[in-house]
Amino acid sequence: MGSLNIGIVAHVDAGKTSLTERLLQHTGVIDQVGSVDAGSTQTDTMEMERRRGITIRSAVVSFSVDRLQVNLIDTPGHPDFIAEVERALRVLDGAVLVVSSVEGVQAQTRILMRTLVRLRIPVLLFANKIDRPGARYQELLDSIGEKLTPRQLAMSVVTGSGTAGARSLPLPLSEGGRAAAVADLLAEGSDAFLEAYLDDTAHLTEGDYRAELTRQVRHALVVPVYFGSAMTGEGIAELLRAIREFLAPPAGDPSARLRASVFKIDWAPGGEKIAYARVHSGRLTAREAVGIYHRDRTGEVVADTGKVTSVRVFARGTTTHETAAGPGDIAQVRGLAHVRVGDQLGSPEGLPAGGFFAPPSLETVVRAARPEQNARFYQRLQRLAEEDPLIDVRRHEADRSISVALYGEVQREVIKGLLLDRYGIEVVFEETTTVYVEKVVGVGHGLEVIWQSPFAATVGLRIEPGPPGTGVRYRIEVEPGGLPAAFHKAIEETVRQSLRQGLYGWAVVDCVVTLTDTAYFSPVTSAGDFRKLTPLVLMTALRAAGTTVHEPVNQFEVEVPDDTVRAVMSRLTAARAIVDRCDTHGPVSRLYGTIPAGSVHQVERQLPGLSHGEGVFVSAPSGHRRTTGSPPTRRRTDGNPLHRREYLTHVLKRG
Repeated sequence: MGSLNIGIVAHVDAGKTSLTERLLQHTGVIDQVGSVDAGSTQTDTMEMERRRGITIRSAVVSFSVDRLQVNLIDTPGHPDFIAEVERALRVLDGAVLVVSSVEGVQAQTRILMRTLVRLRIPVLLFANKIDRPGARYQELLDSIGEKLTPRQLAMSVVTGSGTAGARSLPLPLSEGGRAAAVADLLAEGSDAFLEAYLDDTAHLTEGDYRAELTRQVRHALVVPVYFGSAMTGEGIAELLRAIREFLAPPAGDPSARLRASVFKIDWAPGGEKIAYARVHSGRLTAREAVGIYHRDRTGEVVADTGKVTSVRVFARGTTTHETAAGPGDIAQVRGLAHVRVGDQLGSPEGLPAGGFFAPPSLETVVRAARPEQNARFYQRLQRLAEEDPLIDVRRHEADRSISVALYGEVQREVIKGLLLDRYGIEVVFEETTTVYVEKVVGVGHGLEVIWQSPFAATVGLRIEPGPPGTGVRYRIEVEPGGLPAAFHKAIEETVRQSLRQGLYGWAVVDCVVTLTDTAYFSPVTSAGDFRKLTPLVLMTALRAAGTTVHEPVNQFEVEVPDDTVRAVMSRLTAARAIVDRCDTHGPVSRLYGTIPAGSVHQVERQLPGLSHGEGVFVSAPSGHRRTTGSPPTRRRTDGNPLHRREYLTHVLKRG
């Protein structure tokens, strides 16, 4: 039958990990439900997770429902770990989106739902915490319809909402006045169902309704909504039946070419790398060589090979057993020393071209508290970056300092804790700064002719603005055969590498670079000549074109008591936030808008004092906007090709 891979996704504190525990208990995997607060859950296994009571790394557990093997991935809810959620989404057959009946739909919930819709992943929505004071039913359904999806369908009704005796009662599809509303919803997604419903001679049964609902859920057209409580177990049986009925195992071909996605990296106690891979097709077996594919910074597919020494498939809970992995299986794979998160095993077909979420927008310099640990510290930090590719580690050649790009302050504290817990290395972070980007303004040209520089090469480049969101595009106007392929590759790779530091030191985005001139002198010229010359030419062109600096901004939502709106608005204005909308619902007001990413942490810290301790602030990356005043700068690490003499001194010293 295969395995079904589902993810539990939600905003922080919605109850994802508690729901996972209850599902495991209800299916007989564990006898007693663990506690997030006590640090006794199955999925939060890291010491840091137990201390903080949050999920940091995705975890896999397995259970069975009516002989269907279900691999469940518990993902982080805090926005600082959105990259971890992104990797999990790539391997899912379906998702359970958890919303708190008390706190309702949050900004992070909306971001996750939009991504699930974009990927056409079938979704079941579980409204948790119906036993908590303040739990809502119809108001929450209305909010789900307004903020998440208009094609939602309540599958249960709640009695005793907000009390310890709250109960979730299943709702039929085809009985009473509800039948017409359900039929209208299903008819929007199926002409055949609409014709059958309007046919006076036909009599649609409950089974007909459920069959059509199943089809539309599996095609991500309708989202069933279940109510319950992970703490009491109410509604869990109905959710399990929905997982079995509405979410389908993949139809991968075990005889086809192997294709498996690596979505997590872990480490064995002895230091061996363990890759978590979801198999889409073919079979993954031990003691066999496999192709390893990823995209480099140019977007090109890079191939490598490795020999698998062990394949272990999840069987029950967190236990695994040694066996070949087939379509739908999630396996722990050992022996691939150079494998990274995002790699694909066996085949490059379907290798993703990019991410779903914005890259980190904050940066901080970090150093070991004890100088004698600096060399070891850098190695261990690089290992953490292997687990999370969006932890961008930069080393400054001049003073050997190290900076790390992050999503937020919580992630910074987690990195600090992981380095101490795992490796005994205490680190010190300097003040967090914003990571800006540069955008090209005009068109610029640069040219260096052979023998007129210390390099035996000619390079001519043109740079111009590109459409928003397209990154760096590279084109060739010269005759491709006039230059060896290795030299062409050296130029393109160097262009992309050099554009990580523009006129002000920030990465240049959304531009088109065109190679206009080339020459070389055989046998003197080497690829190194082109690699060293290209930054000089590119920076000449970039200086002629000009760039502007843009800062990252977040969409935000603030919920505060109505009598504190003026004070909160004043603070948001001081933080250079732009408030687009203010909605008032009784004694509570919600403010929506955009805010510079660098101001988020400060507003979060000050909000409790401005809102009687009752304010809620959530935000998520949403792009960039141009800065005003003097552009901020960033220290260069590339030898400074903007300054010819300084750069030549830098590269010629290196031979």
